[in-house]
Amino acid sequence: MGQAALPYSPPPFFSSPHAQSIYPTFFRWIKIAYKRERFETADGDFLEIDWLKQGNKDLVVICHGLEGCSRSHYVLGMARALGADSFDICCPNYRGCGGKPNSLLASYHSGKTDDLLSVLEAIVLRREYRRIFLLGFSVGGNIVLKFLGEYSDYASRHIKAAIAFSVPCDLRGAAIKMASPQNRFYMRRFLTLLYKKLKEKKKLFPTEIDLSNYEKVRTFYDFDSRFTAPWHGYNSAEEYWQKNSSREFLSNIRVSTLVVNAEDDTFLSPECYPLELAKNSPYLQLEVPRHGGHCGFVSFNRSGTYWSELRARTFFRCFE
Repeated sequence: MGQAALPYSPPPFFSSPHAQSIYPTFFRWIKIAYKRERFETADGDFLEIDWLKQGNKDLVVICHGLEGCSRSHYVLGMARALGADSFDICCPNYRGCGGKPNSLLASYHSGKTDDLLSVLEAIVLRREYRRIFLLGFSVGGNIVLKFLGEYSDYASRHIKAAIAFSVPCDLRGAAIKMASPQNRFYMRRFLTLLYKKLKEKKKLFPTEIDLSNYEKVRTFYDFDSRFTAPWHGYNSAEEYWQKNSSREFLSNIRVSTLVVNAEDDTFLSPECYPLELAKNSPYLQLEVPRHGGHCGFVSFNRSGTYWSELRARTFFRCFE
């Protein structure tokens, strides 16, 4: 298992989890010249995949969070840091997250691992890389962890190691936590982003998508009950959460995996910190820094590299 990194110490005025979570979203600007590939899925849909290729023999596949994309600040920061450290980078945009609506009514959800499997299978068949690493943020972290447990045999053959940050391992607990008053700002922002996405999708599916009384959708329970669960074949939000929480798959993981969840992450419930599972697994390592917020871990230094990016680099270097 990878060695421990230096403990995270937040800069002055960044001990607040809200400062950690909000500041990078609005005040961190990074440019990367990706090359885009349209990836056709077996069911007639497509993904937009962004690549940072520099001729390296090791690849990191980065999975973004809810309503994020390859240009989310945390993805760009990680791609820049790892790209400068002898890794090529692959950033799949989930269905509908690459700048245009996907072709089918259903898009992506917090546990949709089959698209990740398809992308990885295609990468493996190309035989361009010596080793493949996985990295996920938030919902992307849940997808990565669920994939590692759900497709344990495949992952153990083709994935060298994985790391996930700010992971809602228990979707039900995280949804309840997100409905709390302290997260009202974030909840409204997610629902606004989802509404904009649905308005665009409605142009393709005018009769299938009903947006009347959307103002009554105020929580993930409301949204998942009305849209996510029925569109993806689940009877209820509760069933969707239970079947897609990575916590249910962690004991099956057979790849060296690091989970980093800040203690002060206001998005995560106690169930999202799998202490006992990590303690009893030879493959799973859990780190709980006191600070960091949600996908934060802000650092100020000459290189502009955040602590999470340094941690990922240190972890992956252990497998050279």
